[in-house]
Amino acid sequence: MEKIIFYILAFIIIAFAIASVSSKKMLRSVIYLLFVLIGISGIYFLIDYNFLAAIQLTVYAGGIIVLIIFSVMLVHHVEMELELAKVSKRIIVGIASLLGLALFLVTIYSHEFNVVENSITTTTEDIGLGLLNYEAGGFILPFEVISLLLLASMIGAIIIAKGTKLTSKKNDTV
Repeated sequence: MEKIIFYILAFIIIAFAIASVSSKKMLRSVIYLLFVLIGISGIYFLIDYNFLAAIQLTVYAGGIIVLIIFSVMLVHHVEMELELAKVSKRIIVGIASLLGLALFLVTIYSHEFNVVENSITTTTEDIGLGLLNYEAGGFILPFEVISLLLLASMIGAIIIAKGTKLTSKKNDTV
């Protein structure tokens, strides 16, 4: 049963990824990307990585997609049509993708992978304490710095998206 669910999720991810990069409408591409990210979190749930799946759903499928949709709405390009590449470029990219897939499959099937048993388990509580710890080995300072960086970049993006108003006031005091 797990194998069937995996193949269904893999098909959904591949189909929506192709739809995302081949759609001419910007908003549709973002929605297709949302389905790709949800499918990836489904695979994480399938292999019992519940914490990583929850992070995938909240950070990527939730936060990043909302940010992209907000940016698209902010610049008033909801119905923006993306231009398609020339046929020659599509063929070159298709051939390069097939060569990359072939290299990937040759690499995977030419090496033997062994299952490693790991007796050390990390709980969600350990991860949370590590993220919120401000001592050595903690990650609270990098999170705060990244949050300030993201805030600054969002303010900069809003300023750039708004543009400048060209107003010329003429004082006709002759």
